[in-house]
Amino acid sequence: MQYTTTTHLIPEPPVPLRAQFLCGPPRLRASAVKHVAVATLLAGTLVPAPMVAQRRAVLDQVKVPHNYYYREMFLPQVTSGPSAAAWLPDGKGLVVAMQGSLWRVSVEGGGAEELTSGPGYAYQSDVAPDGRRVVFSYYVDDQVELRTLDLETLASTTLLRNGAVNVEPRWSPDGARIAFTSTVATGRFHLFTVTPDGKTVTQLTEEHDSGLPRYYYSRFDHYLHPTWSPDGRELLVVSNRGKIWGAGGLFRMEARAGAELRPLLDEETTWRMRPDWAPDGTRIAYASYLGRQWHQLWLTTAAGGDPLQLTYGDFDVVNPRWSPDGRRVAYISNETGNTSLWVVTVPGGARARVDLSRRTWRGPMVPLTVTVLDAVTGRPVPARLTITGADGRGFAPDDAWRHADDGFDRRVRPFEVTYFHTTGTSRLLVPRGQVTVTASRGLQYEVLTRELQATSAPLTVTVRPARLLPLPGWTAGDLHVHMNYGGHYRATPATLALQARAEGLSVVENLIVNKEDRMPDVAYFTGAPDPVSTPDLLILHDQEFHTSYWGHTGALGLTRHLLLPGYTAYAGTPVASLYPDNATVAAQVHAQGGLFGYVHPFDELPNPADTTVALTNALPVDAALGLVDYYEAVGFDDHLATNAVWYRLLNCGFRIPAGAGTDAMTNFASLRGPVGMNRVYVQSGLPLDRARWYAALKAGKTFATNGPLLQFSVNGQGIGSVVPLYAEDGRVTARVTMRSVVPVDHVELVRNGEVVADLVHGAPRTSLDTTLTLTLPASSWLLVRARADEAREPVLDTYPFGTTSPIYVELAKRPFVPRREDVDFFLAWIARLDRAAAAHPGWNTPAEKREVLGRIAEARAVFEGRL
Repeated sequence: MQYTTTTHLIPEPPVPLRAQFLCGPPRLRASAVKHVAVATLLAGTLVPAPMVAQRRAVLDQVKVPHNYYYREMFLPQVTSGPSAAAWLPDGKGLVVAMQGSLWRVSVEGGGAEELTSGPGYAYQSDVAPDGRRVVFSYYVDDQVELRTLDLETLASTTLLRNGAVNVEPRWSPDGARIAFTSTVATGRFHLFTVTPDGKTVTQLTEEHDSGLPRYYYSRFDHYLHPTWSPDGRELLVVSNRGKIWGAGGLFRMEARAGAELRPLLDEETTWRMRPDWAPDGTRIAYASYLGRQWHQLWLTTAAGGDPLQLTYGDFDVVNPRWSPDGRRVAYISNETGNTSLWVVTVPGGARARVDLSRRTWRGPMVPLTVTVLDAVTGRPVPARLTITGADGRGFAPDDAWRHADDGFDRRVRPFEVTYFHTTGTSRLLVPRGQVTVTASRGLQYEVLTRELQATSAPLTVTVRPARLLPLPGWTAGDLHVHMNYGGHYRATPATLALQARAEGLSVVENLIVNKEDRMPDVAYFTGAPDPVSTPDLLILHDQEFHTSYWGHTGALGLTRHLLLPGYTAYAGTPVASLYPDNATVAAQVHAQGGLFGYVHPFDELPNPADTTVALTNALPVDAALGLVDYYEAVGFDDHLATNAVWYRLLNCGFRIPAGAGTDAMTNFASLRGPVGMNRVYVQSGLPLDRARWYAALKAGKTFATNGPLLQFSVNGQGIGSVVPLYAEDGRVTARVTMRSVVPVDHVELVRNGEVVADLVHGAPRTSLDTTLTLTLPASSWLLVRARADEAREPVLDTYPFGTTSPIYVELAKRPFVPRREDVDFFLAWIARLDRAAAAHPGWNTPAEKREVLGRIAEARAVFEGRL
């Protein structure tokens, strides 16, 4: 293929395509020639090479799968409201974790006095029996250590610092030991004790390989939530020993190394049971969602038996702690949306919220007001704000939902980025010293940062982000969001709408989905846009179908009902069968007029030849059967690996458009996000209309991105077009436009899966406008993608990446020919699917098995017909 460009470009020697997808294609050097015809013949396979990782997960020393679950549901997080509480021995006050510090709170009078401050974040306190010291978890230097605090002098001392994650410390009744949960031994959660001087550490639980086929949990058992019996002889512990699904049930064990675990209560609570033994020794309070969508407090006996519910409501109630007299239970609730502290009498049921609005800070604080204005109208507008102090900690208003990134580059900052959403103006307190304010309005506006010096006078910051690129007729949507998913906050369509507006979104798909056996947002489904929707914003409630076998999928535009059960292939449950397969799910979605797509497809490129790694994703089957309406080309995955699979499908003649979804859990304090981090722009025109937007998405009038904005046309026809070409020479004219909130290292033209040119030369850039003349040897698909070689804030993803959907150029006398190598790739993949499904023991009936194997055979025939 040849092209002529208005920029002066000469190619470097070709690099095998095996290395191109992650390491980059041949860069184009500048020359003195102004218009150069460039012959580009790049051969090779579509196999990504590994990229050097700069951005790593928060607390990645934990060796447990699916860190986005345990990090939010089990590990402590910073919230502006309280996250945990522990009684003082007099029963008149509590020590509360809030805003990254510990606070002393009066139960009756309210108000809060800050006990700790930076440079780290303090969580999960427990007060010593004598009331003089507090033990707590402290996040600093990429680990969670244990510290003690003298309540008289407020002096803090390191108790245990071992490079691990040490959480849930609890004093024994005699004050001689502290039980806690730690990853220090194996990277997995075990119970330990430490003496108050820190000199003697004892591991209580032993590493045990269950051999069970766990999907969301490690095959090695874990041990959580240690709680002392009143006599100090035993501990309560939550473990998944013997369980395939869930965080596990409640056990008793003697407080010594290697003691036997005795079952007490078999109940799933998704990491949040946190039992507390009553002072009388007969009752245990804990949190559970038993048969419901929200956690509430329950009571059981220390001898076991049937539990009874203590609190009620369509919100979460967690982290119970008995008062010293055993007549009250303190707990954390999100019934107001943000977290709050409550006390309930037992028996009696009288509830009282503890007022925490009056806060006395340990050090001097400076008032800060930040306002974000629209650059055209001058009016305040919703936005995302990050406020960072000199020590790297984040700050937020007392009533804001604090969110934290799920990973970060240790070369750039000591902690993950924190942020909150504002309606336009926010007021908060910051410590004296340097303060950094960063404001963003989504990907179409510049991100503005202001460096301030806080002294004593109040600070005021006003910013007006300018638009980077007008996109008339295009609207942005996030196809993969979970409004509530077991997080700290209680989200509603109104809170989701605020987040969407702050991130510059017009469409948000809240995909209702299970977490274990509950579906938190199931009550919101109606088959129509949510009532909070407006002419410029659609909040939609649809579904993600979970399967631990065939690959997760999205069901958009459901009009009559959710697909229930919403999951399959869950070993050891009544839905252990591989039926329904994804093709059956797709048919059910299409029967309601909806769209079916594959979500967060691949963390690495599948290799059908490697039989040591399971390969059960049904994408090639459903693509061959014409069932895939969209594909998350930018999502919770490795973007380049995911795109490499997509290119192979396109090379087999399957015209599947690019979608995008963040998989953001909007009620999480620590999340992969924010909403709209991964988004798809759809050219559906205005006014915004759900049916028209879906039609444009399915037609491929899209580009997917986490940063770069892309426009692309061939012979004047835009993304998703089919361009007929009758000229014998195959010459076409292409226009490429790129704008980005961060610099990108590559803007690449891709033809039939091969990178044929990198339009960025020299230093990374945030903008590009160019025109190219291309000579195509045959009918082709073309797309443009932009990417960076490393993570770059404020894009909170593994690396900035964006891609258009293809433009299909059809030469009259040179039709498109499927690429044999890619057809063979999928035939090998389908052979793996067939063998694994045939051997699977979980089918309910022979008829189910025959039906699914028949579809696999049908898909094989489609691929064979393309050779």
